[in-house]
Order: sequence, then structure tokens, then C-alpha cells
Amino acid sequence: MFHSKSSYVESSLKPGEAAAAADAVKRRDLKPLRRLMPYLAPYRWQIAGAVLALSVSAATTLGLGQGLRVMIDKGFGAGDPGMLDGVLLIMLVVTVLLGAAAFGRFFLVSWVGERVVADLRTAAHGHVLKLSPAWFEHTRVGDILSVLTTDTTLLQVVIGSSISIALRNGLMLIGGLVMLLITSAKLTGLVFLSLPLVVAPIVLLGRRERRLSRLSQERVGDVGSHLEETLSAIRTVQAFNHEAIDHSGFVDRVESAFQTAMGRVRIRSVTAMTVIVLVFGAIGVVLWIGGHDVIAGTITGGQLSAFVIYAALVAGSAGSISEVYGDLQRAAGATERLFELLTTEPAIVAPASPVALPETARGTVRFDAVGFCYPARPDSPALSAFSLDVAAGETVALVGPSGAGKTTVFQLLLRFYDVQAGAVLLDGVDVRAADPALVRRRLGLVPQAPVIFSGNAWENIRYGKPEASQAEVRAAAEAAHALEFLERLPDGLDTHLGEKGVQLSGGQRQRIAIARAILRNPPVLLLDEATSALDAESERAVQEALEALMKGRTTLIIAHRLATVMNAHRIVVMDQGAVVASGTHADLSRQGGLYARLAALQFNLDQGSEQEAV
Repeated sequence: MFHSKSSYVESSLKPGEAAAAADAVKRRDLKPLRRLMPYLAPYRWQIAGAVLALSVSAATTLGLGQGLRVMIDKGFGAGDPGMLDGVLLIMLVVTVLLGAAAFGRFFLVSWVGERVVADLRTAAHGHVLKLSPAWFEHTRVGDILSVLTTDTTLLQVVIGSSISIALRNGLMLIGGLVMLLITSAKLTGLVFLSLPLVVAPIVLLGRRERRLSRLSQERVGDVGSHLEETLSAIRTVQAFNHEAIDHSGFVDRVESAFQTAMGRVRIRSVTAMTVIVLVFGAIGVVLWIGGHDVIAGTITGGQLSAFVIYAALVAGSAGSISEVYGDLQRAAGATERLFELLTTEPAIVAPASPVALPETARGTVRFDAVGFCYPARPDSPALSAFSLDVAAGETVALVGPSGAGKTTVFQLLLRFYDVQAGAVLLDGVDVRAADPALVRRRLGLVPQAPVIFSGNAWENIRYGKPEASQAEVRAAAEAAHALEFLERLPDGLDTHLGEKGVQLSGGQRQRIAIARAILRNPPVLLLDEATSALDAESERAVQEALEALMKGRTTLIIAHRLATVMNAHRIVVMDQGAVVASGTHADLSRQGGLYARLAALQFNLDQGSEQEAV
């Protein structure tokens, strides 16, 4: 599931591979559930209380059978009203104790289930945030959401209910068999002979159910992934009149999930039917034999009644365990998926002994003969022998056609990926030898497509500097020319901006991203076409703010519009992952080549547009 974009759904495997996968699942059985133990350990006292309540509940239930035997043999049989009254009083006390034990068991077990699942979700979310962008290249967001919601909810049901039911019924099964043996060894022997008939279908059919359960969860992940993808692009869907086609694709995935789930339900239903028929069929035979023993005087009516009670408890416990076993099979599959996520190692980690960056940040950047291929495209170099030195306080623009490797330069400097050749240095330190968090703390990014989170303006601008005061946030917003439109919102800067900033225009979202970078005040500023979404008037204002921000700090700019970087200290022209030219706008224009062609094309188009406007 977390190894390829198409997941490792078993139905996509070749026949031999599918059989091997099924065999592996059978061998593992419920062992994955053991991995939950470290998360259960901190709550050992609550678990101990639940086990105590569970034991009391099982013991009192088993005691009711003996009360019935005494009531029949010494109350009804002896005609003693006093004995009957005493037995009834005791049974009422036992019933109250049973109710109290049931309350304690349910409350404590449910608390543990909710608490453990909350811990698992917290751990999984924190771990996912540490995984490198390379991992997300081949992992669907829908699969991650399925694990954090559907799988953990299933675990909550199992930990908070099914396991305690299984333990309680296990005790009832064992205790009931012991009481059956005490009551009538002969009839108990007949019960033991029927047990293999009950256990065999539970084991055999349960293995099949577990495999189908895991496949069902993956199909649910397909549904979530398609839904997330469609809803996040709802404007594009509607603009292209694609609603019917996307809905049809969603229906197909829902139906696939339904069919897979029904396969699991079918197996579980067959298991339950088989167990009930075999168990109660065996009880009918045993009662027939027991009735003849009562007639013959071998056992009393009270003993047979008690035996019936215990046989019913044993049968009910066996049937309940068969159902719970299906839940445990599903939980084992969910646990595997969850721990596959939790044990995925981040590709980008801090070294054991990280090299400290200079205490005083200078902001020098160096790319030394860097070679790099994205993991998803290992045969297509994004950068090849790429070298670049940026001095402290220098403004360098990266220009070139799409696919030249400009964005890759930013990705490697931010250490979203590690180079395969050469080195990337910040303030003279190889970023691979430093703590990634400290490296990124010295960088401020304004992306081409700014990300706005579903909060208010305070939270969004403060994203890169959580401790900033309101005065600092307002100053940053004003410097980015964002304060004016933010104050016009219904609740000012307290206004909820909507999911992905849906209430804002593209230019407004861009200015909030710029304010975020201004507030962070980094030694190195990374601008990825930062003014691309602005109109002419806003662009001029923001460009002035950026020029003031860039003074005294190192700035790398990715530019497609050459007019925005004509005043850069140096323009680096890139093509096919390498530097092909470097210099000022005037120098590069005189030299001819790629830059001169791009400049001629852009400026001629701009002049043509201006003439048309006139």
C-alpha cells in the first residue's frame, strides 16, 4: 500500500504472487496485533481493572447455574419454601454484582480503546509529517487518510470492545467446560467430542476473512483517494463539465469496495451459520441423552438444568468468539497497514552527530557539481554537474525553459531530497551533515502556488514564526501590501479564510505568502515566481516590498517573466539541469543564446500587448 501508487492490492498480483501473498497472510494470522502492546503498556492499571471486572462478571455468570441447580433440587424437589427464598435472594445479589462488573468492564475497556487509538493517530500523524516529499511521490493521500481514520476506528472497536468480549467469552468457555465436567462427566465428554467441529470452521474461514478484510480496507482507500482528488479540484471538474465522468469513476470504486466487503461478510456469515448449526445441534443431542439419564435416575433434574445452562453458555461463548475472531482478523490487517506507515523510515533525517551551522548566519549558498534524479524518474537527471556559488547578500535569478531544473535547486537547498552526486552547502556546511530543521530555519520560501491553511490570517502569516506578536504580524502584512484587504474582511484578520484560502483571490493568497516570509525574516530568501499571480498595480507595490526585504540578505529567484529580475545582481540561465550562461541582463542580452531568445520573445510579446491595449 505504501510502496507504489497503485498499492499492492492482491488482485493486481500475478496468480503465483497472489498465492504467495495469501500464504504469507495465513502464516502471520493474528501476530500483528502484538505490535499494539507498547501502546497498551502505559495503561496497565486500567487494563488490570478491566480484567478484574471481566473475571468477576464471568464468575458470577457461571455461579447462576449452580444457583439454578440448588433451587430445583433443594427448593422445588424438597418442597422447602425457605430454601427457595434464600437461593432467590443470593441470585439477586449475584445479579447486581454482575451488573456492576459489566459496568466497570465496559467503561474501562472503552476508555483504553479510545485512549490507545488517540495515541496511535497522534503517532501516525507526527510520523507522516516527517516523511520526505519523495515518499509522497508514490503514496496516495487517500491511503494515508484511510489508515488514520478507517483503520484506527476499527482498532478502537477491537481494543475497546472485541478483545474484552473475546476474553470474557474465553473465560466463560473454559469455566463453563469445567462446570460441565463437574456436573456430568459423561455429557461433558460428548461436548468435547463436538468441539473440533466448531473450532475448525472458525480457523479455516477466519484466515480467508482476514485476507478479504485487508483487501476491503484498500478498496476503501481507493474511494477516499478518488474523493479527495475530485473535491480538491472541484472548480476544474465543473469547468470541464466532468461531473458525470468523475461521479461514474467514484461509483465504480464504491461498488468495488462494496463487492469486496460483501465477500468478507459472506465468509463471516457462513462462519456464524456453521458454528450455530453445529453447536446447537450438538446441544440437542446431548440434551436427548441427558433426558434419558434423568429418567434412569443417573442425574437429577437440577443437574440437567445446570448442565443446560452451562452448555448454553459454552455454545454462546463459542459463537461469540467466532464472531469476535473475524473482528480480530480485520484488526490484524488494519494493524499491519498502520505499522507499515509507522515503520516507514524517512529518507531525510538528521545525522547522529549533526554539524552545527555557523552561529551568525551569512547566507552563502553553494552547489558543487550536483547530480540529481527524482526517485520517480531515476533515468532522467533533473540536475547534471550543476554548480553555483551565491555570495552573502547577493540576488541571483534562475531562468530557463520549463524542466530546466530551477525548482529542483530550491528542493535540494531545502533538503526535501538528497543529491546523488556533488554537494549542497549553506554557510559552508553540507546540508546532509546538518540538522534539516536548522537548515530550513534559515530559509524563507514564497512559492508560485501559495498554500493557505484553513484558519485566520493571524495563523497563516504566523505559520513560519509561531511566537510572533500581533504587532509583528500586522507589520509583515502591511509590508506585503496585504493588510488593507485583510482589514476589509468581515472579521478583519480574525476572519476564517476557508479551506485553501477559498475566500481570497490568487493575488491575495500570494501576498499572504509573502507576508509569511517577511515575518520569518530568513538569511536566505527563496522566491518562486512570487509576483506571478498579481495584477500590475499590486505587483509594483509588492515588488517594492520584496526589494526592501531582499536588502542585506541572500535571495534566489525563480523567474519566468524576465522583466521581474532585470535588476538582479546575476542571472543564471539553466537548460536541461545545467548552467549554460551567467551574467547581468545587459551582458546576457549581448551574448545571444538562450537568454537572448527568451528576452526577445517575452519583450516583443509585452510590447505587442501594450500596443493592442493602446
